Amino acid sequence: MRPLFMTIILVSSVLLTSCNSLKVPKSVMDHEMSATPVDVVPTESEWKVPDPVKANENTPFSIIIKDRSHKPITSFETVHEKKMHLFIISRDLSYFSHIHPEYKEDGRFDFPADFPAGGDYKLIADFTPKGGGDSSVETHWLHVEGATADEEAIVPDEKLTKVVDGKEVSLTFDKLVPEKTLHMTFSIRDAKTKKPIKNLQPYLGAMGHTVAISADTEKYLHIHPMTTEGNGPKVTFMTIFPEKGIYKIWGQFKHDGKVFTVPFVVEVQ
Repeated sequence: MRPLFMTIILVSSVLLTSCNSLKVPKSVMDHEMSATPVDVVPTESEWKVPDPVKANENTPFSIIIKDRSHKPITSFETVHEKKMHLFIISRDLSYFSHIHPEYKEDGRFDFPADFPAGGDYKLIADFTPKGGGDSSVETHWLHVEGATADEEAIVPDEKLTKVVDGKEVSLTFDKLVPEKTLHMTFSIRDAKTKKPIKNLQPYLGAMGHTVAISADTEKYLHIHPMTTEGNGPKVTFMTIFPEKGIYKIWGQFKHDGKVFTVPFVVEVQ
């Protein structure tokens, strides 16, 4: 398994179907980071999508990962127990899903998905071809037919404490500025008793996973926690926000055999 410091992936506004990841060098232990892409295998993708896709229907999809010569890539690293992590996010960032497509052959991954309402969704596939030092990313916009939900405004939370599935989760930062290495820490306790939860369970080989998306959906970060002792109540991540703006963050953790997801909206200034 790869080191549990983190993997950070940045989707640029220029490359809508693929991107390079932010480099996390060994000097991360010295709190130095570079945003220069390193060891990213260039890829392209072919998405097989039914027409139409309707809300509240379980629908099969496929994505074929190819190299720049249009040939399927056939070998992938296992990263945090999976060959691919795929995120489905609605345009207004109100809906978030983290799933794991099944690798078949000849670069093809299959997955079923359903969508809670009509509208536009961004699919983000995160994977590492064999030999790649950092993850590659392919994205696809999908329109889903059906009744649309009321669009939610993307505004920063006044308080960074949420209650989800009986857990009270607080999010703190040592600083919240762009282009600088920063630490963000999730503190988790029982919502009723207020006692710290110290028995979190590994989820996909780590004490937690975090995804952050900019309000315009163009900047994407997939962050894994720093190596820490113990199983809570605090889980700390190190990352870099690439630019100023509003971001939605989803932290995912596992307790008592169940994965829970807690969302926050922050403004990086």
